[in-house]
Amino acid sequence: QVQLVESGGGLVQAGGSLRLSCVASGGVFGHYGMAWFRQAPGKEREWVAGTSRGGGSVWYSDFVKGRFTMARDNAKNSVYLQMNSLEVEDTAVYYCAASFGYGGRRPTDYNYWGQGTQVAVSS
Repeated sequence: QVQLVESGGGLVQAGGSLRLSCVASGGVFGHYGMAWFRQAPGKEREWVAGTSRGGGSVWYSDFVKGRFTMARDNAKNSVYLQMNSLEVEDTAVYYCAASFGYGGRRPTDYNYWGQGTQVAVSS
């Protein structure tokens, strides 16, 4: 059983930055594909970014490409999401997720989820 705990959310003005962290416990972290998702009120959960097991490959959704950077540190059982140039539309609860496989872009591709961390961007 893998437990995921996110942190780093908060309230920021448009144009600002936040850095989210996700720490995993249980299981072998390097065996999991990892991703960040987000869910805004009244909307479906959407994939933001994902990384391979070793962290050598990272993929981004079009709406965050160039603004967000995902990183992985297997020695610390952690993934991070550096979010720059935040927009009001980025307001959501952000979740990290772990996949037994290589992950994907659908929530159903993932086996474990954190509790989420709220990001609010004001205009």
